Amino acid sequence: MKRREFVGATLLAAAASGAGETPALSQERAEEFPSVPGLTGDVCDFLLRTRLEDIPGGVHALARKSILDALGLALAGSRSSLAPPLLQYLGATAVPGGSTVIGTPLRLAPRFAAFANGCFIHADDFDDTQLAQAPGRVYGLLTHPTVTALASALAVCEARGLTGRDLLAAYQVGVEVECKIAEAASPRHYNDGFHTTGTVGTFGAAAACARLHALERLPAQFCLGIAAAQAGGLRANFGSMMKPFHAGHAAEAGVVSADLAALGWTASPEILESKLGWFRAAAGGFDPLAIVGRLGNPWTLLAPGVSIKPHPSGSLTHPAMGEVQRLIAAHDIRAADVQEVVVGGNSRMVSTLFHHRPTNGLQAKFSMEFGVAILLLERKANLGEYTDEVVARPDVQAMIRRVRFEVDPEAEREGFDKMTSIVRIRLRDGTQYAGQAQFARGSPAMPMSFAEVADKFRGCAEFAHWPREKTGVVIDLVGHLEELRDLAPLAAALRA
Repeated sequence: MKRREFVGATLLAAAASGAGETPALSQERAEEFPSVPGLTGDVCDFLLRTRLEDIPGGVHALARKSILDALGLALAGSRSSLAPPLLQYLGATAVPGGSTVIGTPLRLAPRFAAFANGCFIHADDFDDTQLAQAPGRVYGLLTHPTVTALASALAVCEARGLTGRDLLAAYQVGVEVECKIAEAASPRHYNDGFHTTGTVGTFGAAAACARLHALERLPAQFCLGIAAAQAGGLRANFGSMMKPFHAGHAAEAGVVSADLAALGWTASPEILESKLGWFRAAAGGFDPLAIVGRLGNPWTLLAPGVSIKPHPSGSLTHPAMGEVQRLIAAHDIRAADVQEVVVGGNSRMVSTLFHHRPTNGLQAKFSMEFGVAILLLERKANLGEYTDEVVARPDVQAMIRRVRFEVDPEAEREGFDKMTSIVRIRLRDGTQYAGQAQFARGSPAMPMSFAEVADKFRGCAEFAHWPREKTGVVIDLVGHLEELRDLAPLAAALRA
């Protein structure tokens, strides 16, 4: 390309105005590297200066839902297969009065508590997912925004004796920074194999912690620079314990980055916009229109929103699973009568859900075939279904072989910001049923209420054999998070 930089003041002025939707990257712009001096500093101004009162009340309500959702997932995750080796590894680092490891009696230094809780929240792949604004964004690059910002902020707030207001504000700016960076990054970042919860999530955690440390502008820029050097995660690890590790590591890295910056540790103050920085190295480029003037304009939690999961599996499975549930209920479809199910999606869905013949619970989370098969057999797909024992059952394996997941041209044309799923069920007697869906229950198009999220929380707590009295306390405290003068009561209700 002859033109290597964006100079257009008009482009940046339009971005700053916040008018209109974020357009998709053109091929030409994706190959160029924009010149946006001061971007990292502007991000830090936003995360440090935004007051809780500046955030619309509707965003607070959405934040409380995602926070409650994540805390329930941490309880469930503390009973997952990754928990025993993780707790064995971290047990020697316990400190009196440290930050709570949810679902356990352990209290650790904040960095280690953030790591453990991040792993637990993401252990079952049941946590919320970012949406996207433009057709080329691969559904928000499939970032799970809450896990890293919340796990890091919660650990720091508890250790520093901060308030519910502090937690709510830090969590929200962390999620906002994370999601806008993900939206701006070239899709090459995700398409070539990076796991954005591990990479971009590190920035969300660092932003939340920089705010809680009340860093000055330059140390906050260093904080993001330190975070960028630790940002990692690869999609090849999907279906293994490393996927939740990515989330836990990102949360821990956010705590470490802010701690070091507060002590005078230095890094590049322009880690986002530098031609040798994160956007260039990790993504090959970025779209200024998606981030310049866009932080809090609008808040991502509000528009386009995040999706709270109805099933403990990759979010790309959910529209199809919801449509299968609808068809089963409408036509009383029995598994024994099914000859074949064909699910069509776009190419990014098929390449992400690559465990077509899963043999264990972790692989099943990234298998459209399993999600459809278990619904036909059990008419439900909850935490109890995504286990090694269930996946290995002969009837489950046989039903999986009757499900085909493939690229559908119609779904491909709809764009990657949607999860267009086309379902066709053929019975042994020749009867056929068909349906189509783009979004699932829990998405902004079909949102869950706080009461519904509380029900999901209760299900996770029950799965973890958590005391009912503590379950009720957590729901009530999160519902009134701004009123908490400190987080000790919440931490106690989450600790064994």
